[in-house]
Amino acid sequence: MTMEAKHIEENPPIPGVEKGSPGAWLMACRPATLSAAAVPVLVGSACACRAGGFRLGPALAALLGAFLIQIGTNLANDVFDFEKGADTADRLGPTRVTQAGLLLPGQVRAGMIAAFALAVLCGVYLTWVAGIAVVIIGVASILSGIAYTGGPYPLGYHGLGEVFVMLFFGFVAVCGTALVQVGAVPALAVVAALPVGALATAILVVNNLRDRDTDARVGKRTLAVRLGRPGAMLEYELLLLVSYAVPAILWLMGRGPSWMLLPLLTLPMALKLWRTTSRSEGRALNPALGGTARLLLLHGVLFAAGIALSKG
Repeated sequence: MTMEAKHIEENPPIPGVEKGSPGAWLMACRPATLSAAAVPVLVGSACACRAGGFRLGPALAALLGAFLIQIGTNLANDVFDFEKGADTADRLGPTRVTQAGLLLPGQVRAGMIAAFALAVLCGVYLTWVAGIAVVIIGVASILSGIAYTGGPYPLGYHGLGEVFVMLFFGFVAVCGTALVQVGAVPALAVVAALPVGALATAILVVNNLRDRDTDARVGKRTLAVRLGRPGAMLEYELLLLVSYAVPAILWLMGRGPSWMLLPLLTLPMALKLWRTTSRSEGRALNPALGGTARLLLLHGVLFAAGIALSKG
């Protein structure tokens, strides 16, 4: 019996999900995380619209490419965390398919490669539209998605996860989306990337805050492990502050009418999440994790709408 087959045999079934089934693959792709890929494209497209250069074809290709890179990264995290021993039966978060035995490690690796390969096809079209800069962005995004938990120096294991998320889910994704539509990066896109990246990073902070004890036991030195609960909470609070300060500052600077303030409608939701996160531990943080992802989506949609409506 191969090691992979033995791994599948030793894991008990997950109710409602058969081993190797489409449901297992859907679980592996983690569709709830796709808002973190969609929001930067929405905001970047709004910045392109504001600059008078919105183009539907490149926008849709950027969105599909973002989804595929996110899925590829999710699959990479699933199999690499399992192989490094970070995912165990003590896991507090949603089920990981490799650890649970729903898919073989080799299957998950193949899925990762397929997702990244399909993302490359989107990149070929976008390169034809916008030039060689797309190649640099695409290659860097894919390599970083793999290096987050894989390779000789996994970023997430050395306290660099937040830097990765802010850079690629904020600046690279928002500015790259605007670039493929406008042909240049508008200054507004650089600023607009801040709240998007901040809230995407806040999701990771809650995840790492929840897992800090189990991560510490397997040598995964996230910032939450390094800084402890007080430091992680301060980080979460600062990220929320950035996400609301930027739209307000843009409005105060005359970069748009009051539409720019639409994201402030989500402030009560953010305050509720802050209270939940500050008072919860372990699995009790799962609602805050999902809530922060929903906050990113709603805040991002309103921010994109505010930017687009401020055109002219």
